[in-house]
Amino acid sequence: MPKAYPAQFRYRAVALVRAGKPITAVAPSLGVSEGCLRNWVRQDRVDHGEISGITTGENAELKAARKRIRELEREVEILQVAASLVGEDKPHPKGFT
Repeated sequence: MPKAYPAQFRYRAVALVRAGKPITAVAPSLGVSEGCLRNWVRQDRVDHGEISGITTGENAELKAARKRIRELEREVEILQVAASLVGEDKPHPKGFT
């Protein structure tokens, strides 16, 4: 899993690039890869509405929604198994098999 950098560190790194310094110079001086810094700059541009894409806030909402969906799907599976187990013990009310 990639190393997580603090938000303030990412913000300052992006600010250096936005101030006109090249990514190829900023990334090695901060100890991050150029690709990583490019991604941070791209995400900052999305967050500021300069280019289209999913903003950081929207991404957090999507992540929370997907987590909730997974939880609900697990609950449904558990209820389906429980219903099938409970339903096996008693015969059909009209004697239908």
